[in-house]
Formats: sequence, structure tokens, C-alpha cells
Amino acid sequence: MNFDALLFDFDGTLLNTNDLIIETFAHVIDPKFPGRYRREDYVRFIGPTLTESFMEVDPTNVEALLAEYRTWNAEQHDALATEFPHVKEVLHKLKEQGIQLAVVSTKRADALHRGLRLLGITDLFDTIISMDDVTNAKPDPEPIELALKRLGVSKDRALMIGDNSHDIEGGHNAGVRAAGVAWSYKGAAFLQQFQPEYMLETMLDLYDVVGVKGDA
Repeated sequence: MNFDALLFDFDGTLLNTNDLIIETFAHVIDPKFPGRYRREDYVRFIGPTLTESFMEVDPTNVEALLAEYRTWNAEQHDALATEFPHVKEVLHKLKEQGIQLAVVSTKRADALHRGLRLLGITDLFDTIISMDDVTNAKPDPEPIELALKRLGVSKDRALMIGDNSHDIEGGHNAGVRAAGVAWSYKGAAFLQQFQPEYMLETMLDLYDVVGVKGDA
């Protein structure tokens, strides 16, 4: 096999929360700053931490914006979040083949585990890294290095997979190869700017990348 461990971003990679994120930002920001942002402007807030995003919006009121965002997002989460195609079947197959799996996310633990439970895949992961586990978020290498330490896997035997520049740059900053996902809301062309070693068109492409046999 080409890799011993796969490190996945979560939102926008395994769970489709793109509409949920955009609608939540719109719900919180539009009434306070009418006309400042269009829906497409919120796309750039997909990936960074919420604190980073709201520092741009209103640095004097970040905590209140965070609280309102988290409340509405939690209320709407299960209705607006959906699974990307082939996620569960591929993760199960990789696990059966002895590949270690990790989630490395910029979300808080409570929100992250809610999404994992929605998909029913929590038990597939050998370790789960949230913002609560680290001081610095991706693209800082800290969360990826923590995942590697917990898994006991060397950098050259791991692959970081995600839908945003933070995932690719974070992987490279940690000395780990990276794969972008073409189903990213920002698109494959955007991710190619950051020179991932692989670009996945679907989750099924992981079989060839890792070097395991998928279902025929």
C-alpha cells in the first residue's frame, strides 16, 4: 500500500455542509450589515476558523457573532447537511484494508462530533482532531502533526485530504503529501493553485491512490 494513514478534513470533504455554512453566515451577518456581502462572498469563509471569519466582519463583536452562528447552525445542521457520494462505503473499505483513518478539522469538538454522528462514521476513525485539541489551526502544521503522533505514523506514509487551501498547505507544512477534492465548493482549479500531489474526482479514487482494491 502507498499510505498507512489518511487524514481527512470534515466539512466540505466528507460531509456537505456548504449550504449550511453559507446560510448560517447570511442569517447572522445580513441583518446587521445589509448589502455588504453577497451569497458568493461567503464562500471564502468556508475553511478558515469562525473566529478568523468574524474578525473580518466585525472585530469588535466576534464573541456575539460566534454565539449566534453556533446556535442557528446547530438548529439547522441535520436538515441542511448531507453526505457526499461514496463516503461511507469507501471509508469502510479502507478500514477493512487496515488503513488508519483520522479527521483533522477546524471545528470545535461538539460540532464536529455532531456531523460524524449524522453520517454514522465516528467509530471508523482512529483519532479525531478538533480545534479544541490544538492552539493553531490549519494551515499551521500543529493539528496534522498531532494526528500523526496519535496514530504513530511517519509523515511519508500519510496523506492529508481536503476541500480547501488550508488542508493542502497544512499537509505540506507538516511534510505530508496532500490531495484536493474536486467536489470542493471552491472548485478543483482553485485547489490546484496549491499544488496538491493528488486531485480526487470522487471518493472512489482513493482506492488507486492508496493502492487497495475497491469493490468491482
